[in-house]
Amino acid sequence: MAIPICSPAERAWQALEGVTDPEIPVVTIAELGILRSVNEREDGTLEVVITPTYSGCPAMGQIEDDVRAALATQGLDAAVVTRLAPAWTTDWITPVAREKLRAFGIAPPNAQAPSANVVRLAPRRSAADAVPCPRCGSSDTTEVSHFGSTACKALYKCLACLEPFDHFKPY
Repeated sequence: MAIPICSPAERAWQALEGVTDPEIPVVTIAELGILRSVNEREDGTLEVVITPTYSGCPAMGQIEDDVRAALATQGLDAAVVTRLAPAWTTDWITPVAREKLRAFGIAPPNAQAPSANVVRLAPRRSAADAVPCPRCGSSDTTEVSHFGSTACKALYKCLACLEPFDHFKPY
């Protein structure tokens, strides 16, 4: 039986699949779409590309350190590159991560990110935009603050079970 041989980039990707988000430890940076790619450069060195959920995300330094630590456990080293374009979007969050967020008490984004060609000066709300409570599932919720525990989340309150919860805003 032949043992499959993984390239350094494949080994690095496998090592990074377990790196969790420092602010939401139930999801990985790969599941959130923060981990964009692992490339082997022409000179044989590795490059890991990460994209912040927003340009001022304070967790990026910790994420870079966690990437380097995960690679070190496999005897790998890489240049960690933070790439801002294309900008991260909640559309990159995997279905698995959306379920993990809900189980953790954070309402995942339930809408697609607005088109890059449309400038929205004020959000339009419709019944389809209702944010279901991650605890009881009721759509009878209200936004308490546009900013939750982090800038990428809003604080909501469920009017059925009265529990507050974070909602990952669609970007």
